[in-house]
Amino acid sequence: MLEYNSFNSLRNEPSAGNQVIRLEPNLTTADLSGSAITRNALALLRRAIETDGMKLTATGNLSRSVVAEMCEIIEWPDYDKQELFRFSKVIKEPDFLPLHFVRVLAQATKLFRAQHGKLMPTRLGKSMLAEQRHGALQALLFHIAFWHLNLGYFDRNPIDSWPQSDVGVVLWSLVSSANDWLDREILTRLCTIPVIGVLESTWDLGSSAMEARILRPLTWFGLLEYRSVTGPERVNRHLYRKIHPQPLLMRASQSQTPERRGVGAQLVGDQQFGGEALLLEQLAHQP
Repeated sequence: MLEYNSFNSLRNEPSAGNQVIRLEPNLTTADLSGSAITRNALALLRRAIETDGMKLTATGNLSRSVVAEMCEIIEWPDYDKQELFRFSKVIKEPDFLPLHFVRVLAQATKLFRAQHGKLMPTRLGKSMLAEQRHGALQALLFHIAFWHLNLGYFDRNPIDSWPQSDVGVVLWSLVSSANDWLDREILTRLCTIPVIGVLESTWDLGSSAMEARILRPLTWFGLLEYRSVTGPERVNRHLYRKIHPQPLLMRASQSQTPERRGVGAQLVGDQQFGGEALLLEQLAHQP
């Protein structure tokens, strides 16, 4: 069970002063092999450097020609690109969710900046191309995605910021719960803090928001597995479970929490992240 102080700590983002949740930058190539987000952020950075920037539209999205190129490059779990092209031969960036998600997140992480109608890599972005920095890139993208980006923007669910507003508590609960395949509905009940708008909804908006804002992004970071099975009455069930072993979503030991050495949670490993903590805080507080 969570103690009150641990619960409050989990409601704040990771930082040097709040290590109930910690982000580990020292990840191996094998650790990162399942992260579609990090892999495609690197692909976007390399392409921007090769082309001396990527053309933007007036609305700040990548141009159609760039989108067409990236459609050939990007590989994404459980995403059928052929289905996308069935309905339109000309694809805009927001139509292609993998690219739109990665571009918006990478720009929010200060890996890119818009300059003279192009998306240009920043010095920070260029530095992340070095292989020894890929783990730090995963940690930065994860931090910004869950604590600074409005993931509800991508799903248009009428529920405001729930359950992302308590993502630390949700992650702690997933560590304890997602050891075997479980429905998104069960994980929603086990891992989220109920609110009136969700409980009183006619439709199951809560499970949809949980899947779109927490579960699916965690699969894109390579931390959860996903499968869809057809249950009774031909109803599709969306199942998730934690990947074992994995360095980014694990429960801390009883001795690692701030108060009374009680129960806590951490993301990835048991090491201090030193200079990376400062970098995360600097990014978090930049205008």
